[in-house]
Amino acid sequence: MNLTLKIWRQSDANSKGKLVDYNISGVEGDMSFLEMLDVLNEDLVNKGEEPVVFDHDCREGICGACSLQINGEPHGPDRLVTTCQLHMRKFNDGDTIYIEPFRAKAFPVIKDLMVDRASFDRIQQSGGYISVNTSGNTQDANAIPIRKEDADDAMDAATCIGCGACVAACKNASAMLFTSAKVSQFALLPQGQVEATERVMAMVNQMDEEGFGNCTNTGACEIECPKGISLENIARMNREYMKASMKG
Repeated sequence: MNLTLKIWRQSDANSKGKLVDYNISGVEGDMSFLEMLDVLNEDLVNKGEEPVVFDHDCREGICGACSLQINGEPHGPDRLVTTCQLHMRKFNDGDTIYIEPFRAKAFPVIKDLMVDRASFDRIQQSGGYISVNTSGNTQDANAIPIRKEDADDAMDAATCIGCGACVAACKNASAMLFTSAKVSQFALLPQGQVEATERVMAMVNQMDEEGFGNCTNTGACEIECPKGISLENIARMNREYMKASMKG
């Protein structure tokens, strides 16, 4: 395939960025989207030009690093896949593809297509953990009875990889799907009950401090999430937050 790429180039968060056109040929349908960008960068380097900066790590769809806005959609036109798992067969010969970073105040641009998602880390650090007694008297997790439905829902919530697609898909740049997934994976299990009140209050407050917007109730976050995190988690987080607020 021969493609025209319109790629966002920006030297840092304080600089003005712009879309730059690149033509690329010989793109195979079995290439991943990142492999296609690798080919482009190799060509740019051979020409003595600066390569396009984009984030990536495992390239196996589980780390969430490869977050790109492709033709206006987080991770591109496919569903339940990250950018690294998106294949070029989803595009046609002669297509023009717009490639931009995730847009959110809380995700400042580092360079080109790479953004700083440390705000997610700070939300997680504010309460996304449990305190465990490691004195030698720890209880075997398998000895704690848990309803299978709760265990399944907790595991589903825990599959969130923190890529930020939910934020990029939301008109308000809301992080409620991400935060609710991190709250839910503990709220559904007995190990998470001890700190449940402090956890949800701290994580929601930190989310607000980072500058994320409120939920729009449109459901775009769930549709664009590569792991299919359910909106039910937002409802659960709201219930947990209300209970915590009533406790004072």
